[in-house]
Amino acid sequence: MNYEFTIVVPVYNEEDNLLRVEKELKAYLSIAARKTKVLFVNDGSSDNSQQIIEKICADNTDFNYILFEKNCGLSAAIKAGFDHTDTELVGYIDSDLQTAPEDFNVLLEFINDHELVTGVRSNRQDSFVKNMSSTIANGIRRAFTHDGMDDTGCPLKVIRTEYAQRIPMFRGLHRFLPAMILLQHGRIIQVPVRHFPRIAGTAKFGLWNRLLGPLADCFAYLWMKKKYINYAIAKKG
Repeated sequence: MNYEFTIVVPVYNEEDNLLRVEKELKAYLSIAARKTKVLFVNDGSSDNSQQIIEKICADNTDFNYILFEKNCGLSAAIKAGFDHTDTELVGYIDSDLQTAPEDFNVLLEFINDHELVTGVRSNRQDSFVKNMSSTIANGIRRAFTHDGMDDTGCPLKVIRTEYAQRIPMFRGLHRFLPAMILLQHGRIIQVPVRHFPRIAGTAKFGLWNRLLGPLADCFAYLWMKKKYINYAIAKKG
């Protein structure tokens, strides 16, 4: 089908959102700036998410899925999506749809000159506690990584797949994608995108993994930065 772009959709107990995900992503595919397909990564859901995903994929040739044997966390789901992508570009969006799939077209405008384009949520529609904890966590992360990004938690990103697949696996990975692209000497940019309240389902992150968890992950990032190997092949024979 000559696909150019894969949208990874991590799923963990989102049965109340998935039919809306199907509807909105199908609408986006009809206007996508690049030929696009969708890859669900079911992170060991314990509700009816898998049955719904299988029905969606049976009804739509542009949709496929991966099912984990057990729950492994958001970072694992994102990494698995990257690793099972065969298109030039890969992105992801959360299945709560607090960001709009059509805003991928906004990000894609910048991908020719960058290796990662990340959204930054404007007029964020979350609670005060959630917004404040994210602001503090982003500040801590910037102090460690110097990536210059204001909102790495924004669940709307586009990455060149060759760069995404070279990112090593670790918990908390999703908070450090821009920094990991910088370690590969890639170019990154943040672009404002829209943000909406969660309509259905429940948030999977509390105060601990929004604030204290990222602090611990920063030390893991510093260790990885020190040990990271980056190479470029000049010639093959």
